[in-house]
Amino acid sequence: MIQIGIFSGYFPYDLETTAQKIQDLGLNAVQLDLHFKDIDLSSGQITKEKAKRVQDTFRDHDAPICAISGYTNIVHPDHDKRRSNVERLKEIIRSARDFGTPYVISESGTFNAESEWDHDPHNRSEDAYEQVRSVLTELAQEAWDHGATFLLETYVNNVIGSVRETSRVFNDIDHPGLELLMDPTNYFDSGNIDDQAGVLNEVFDTLGDRVRIAHAKDVKRAGDDKSEKHADIGDDDALASHTFRGVGEIELPAAGLGSLDYDLYVRRLSERNPNIPLIIEHLDESDVPRAKEFLREVLKRQGV
Repeated sequence: MIQIGIFSGYFPYDLETTAQKIQDLGLNAVQLDLHFKDIDLSSGQITKEKAKRVQDTFRDHDAPICAISGYTNIVHPDHDKRRSNVERLKEIIRSARDFGTPYVISESGTFNAESEWDHDPHNRSEDAYEQVRSVLTELAQEAWDHGATFLLETYVNNVIGSVRETSRVFNDIDHPGLELLMDPTNYFDSGNIDDQAGVLNEVFDTLGDRVRIAHAKDVKRAGDDKSEKHADIGDDDALASHTFRGVGEIELPAAGLGSLDYDLYVRRLSERNPNIPLIIEHLDESDVPRAKEFLREVLKRQGV
């Protein structure tokens, strides 16, 4: 059966407290964010000893680590910043197995210098694609060399933002170190959001065999607010990737608060991935029980 998990970063505590809260909520998989109040896992500070401590703590709380967040802009237009971002991501990839998982996740990035999630006209160019392809090839090889797998997360405003572009990546980079993080909400824009079945079926028909981990958030039209939206999740040190809730025409709320056809989503997801971790995101700690219950009811309804 599909397992329900969560990003550790929605619990802004020390390592032990975070693991205990996740266990208390009855969640049994964790996408690891490398941020805890009592352990430094920043650039250059990851060690085998620290990684083993993190791995063991979550295992002791029956919430094993299924993937690691490596989110960064891998094609930042400032080349020094880009180099720093990619080297940090490679550091995480090299350490992934020490944390107990082969999977490290990031999106493809954007040439927008002000935001990691907003579109830039250059994103749709052949030059942008080639730059992303080059970096993804590096990351796939780095992962393979260290017993890991890099998972690409498609996002509509990034360079790799559609089913077609994602499929092209896998055709062009035929490498066992590269697979897919499935988040169907990331394929929607104002032009296709009303075609839920069409988009979801295209995503799974085309990419379903590359999926290794899945996310659980939602999607809806943004209404009058077209700005980049961020939520206050009660943590002054929260990463922007955890406060982000959409930009432009599309809002990305927590699971059950939008228009995603979740029954179709989990049914298609389960066809090739019957035991996959489904990781809750885009919410604050207080909303986790509601989101978990929503997902549990959908999974029960579909028998997956």
